[in-house]
Amino acid sequence: MAEFFSLLGDANRLRILSLLAQKELCVCDLAATLDMTESAVSHQLRTLRAMRLVSYRKQGRNVFYNLQDSHVLNLYQSVAEHLDEEI
Repeated sequence: MAEFFSLLGDANRLRILSLLAQKELCVCDLAATLDMTESAVSHQLRTLRAMRLVSYRKQGRNVFYNLQDSHVLNLYQSVAEHLDEEI
């Protein structure tokens, strides 16, 4: 679990998960939206794939990513809701 949560401590990975929580995106669209190179985004996605947070599908020359399953989406939404709560 420690490795999992440390993985989520990276701002770029969280930004990627945030976008993928909304819809499936290709690497080129993620890179453009995040103002990162496709290589940098691909590197982060490899790490997220290794922890089974995202999955992908190929369509022609493009690779499209989405959240692995509803558990990942629920985790993301739960943390976002918790942070939005007023004390």
